[in-house]
Amino acid sequence: MHCPVCGHDCVTDARSIFAELPGRFAPCPDCMGLVYDKRSPPPDIDTAEPCPSCGKRFIDEVFAHIYRVMAAEGDLTGTEPLAAAGTPLVHPGFAMRSAPYLPPGSLVLLSRSAGKRAAARLVAEVPEVRGVVRTGAGTPGISDTDAEPAGHTLLAGCDVRADIFPTRAGPIAIYKQQSALHVEFPRERDEKILSLEREIDRHRPRTFVDACSGAGTLGIAAARAGVPRVIANDAWFAAAFWTACNIAVNREFLGLGEVAMHRSYDDLRRRPVARDPVRVASAAGAQEIEVYQGDLRLLSAVLPAGIDLAALDLFEKNDGRKVEEITRAWHARVGGAIFIP
Repeated sequence: MHCPVCGHDCVTDARSIFAELPGRFAPCPDCMGLVYDKRSPPPDIDTAEPCPSCGKRFIDEVFAHIYRVMAAEGDLTGTEPLAAAGTPLVHPGFAMRSAPYLPPGSLVLLSRSAGKRAAARLVAEVPEVRGVVRTGAGTPGISDTDAEPAGHTLLAGCDVRADIFPTRAGPIAIYKQQSALHVEFPRERDEKILSLEREIDRHRPRTFVDACSGAGTLGIAAARAGVPRVIANDAWFAAAFWTACNIAVNREFLGLGEVAMHRSYDDLRRRPVARDPVRVASAAGAQEIEVYQGDLRLLSAVLPAGIDLAALDLFEKNDGRKVEEITRAWHARVGGAIFIP
């Protein structure tokens, strides 16, 4: 699929991703990796090269290479611990029981310290690095329905990557643009998906609404569980776009035909935070799915009657007054059961 960030075909269907998972980060018999102390600078030894047999390299050796490039460009002094280079986000991310051996193009680096010169060198010289993102003060996206959005900065390469989440019906693949959406670390048990599945068992909904969809994880998990109609919504443009994209990525497992995109990435980016809901995408087949971009407080204007269940994964979870205000308004305008994952 065409990537809106880099223009290449770096977004693949879920079946293709799942097929390569078993050996994606596993070493071959010829691989040899050194474990480094993350609390100290990397040792003063030659940078290890990727394995000549499989092209992979142990993650600690990749990070030592990253560290040395950043030190050469003055972003690190050389006295900081190895962990100061940044946070590794592998592609695709899934629950792993051992440290990975990285193939080319499998790592997005989140770093507070990296500058543009170092980032360009990392993408050009470190084969495992697909993109470098400089982190900002806040979490990407909207932290409050009435606040200005935050974001990180893509310095070089492409920051689109996927995470794999388990559901009872089978895994789902969730792509996201990492400079524009929050980080999720897949685990063998995902508490939000488990809470969704409990609510589905309890209410047996015909229609489910994921009112703050992020990249679409809960809505797609609901569709994977067999809910006949799913409606996803988010006010943030990147969340709405990647939710729509992820429906297309997983459509084979959802029994859907082609996904119709009603708004392009560029269209949505021109209005990064929406109030009045607009339809972004739709798909039908064994199930029916729609994606909107808009303020959840105005979503009732486009919702059908008879909503059985809604997830309100609110930005303001820690603000009890605001949570009560939003849930009370949802009950009055939409009805049905509500849960906050």
